[in-house]
Amino acid sequence: MSKIRVTKEFRFEGAHALKDYDGKCRYIHGHSYILFVTVTGEPLSCAGNPKDGMIIDFTDLKKIVNESIINKFDHALVLNRNAVLAGEIREKYENVILTGFQPTCENLTAYFAELLNGKLPKEVKLYKLKLYETATSYVEWYACDN
Repeated sequence: MSKIRVTKEFRFEGAHALKDYDGKCRYIHGHSYILFVTVTGEPLSCAGNPKDGMIIDFTDLKKIVNESIINKFDHALVLNRNAVLAGEIREKYENVILTGFQPTCENLTAYFAELLNGKLPKEVKLYKLKLYETATSYVEWYACDN
């Protein structure tokens, strides 16, 4: 049987600020993120099964990614928990996510990989994540590198 890769695109809006950064990103600002999730596996070979020929149903992948990432991070403000006033901001506003890491595109992508790895069916493996922070800037995470 052949290994196949399946990719689904997700979009969400979010804001962040980078603690102690030496440029404009130290200020709270937003992005229109685009996340591509690629999984790999062998298509199911089971005649009569409604999922025959699929690695994963796109609907199932969408549900996993939405529950693990999109529903939490869409329209959220993401801050390093050690940033000045981070705790106070979280107390006053809803949908503020405090992380133990600098909320860069790179670190968010690695974190998203952690979130997804435990949620996929056992026969489906996370292959790659690609997260666009702007129209011309993105980060890629590959399972084979980690």
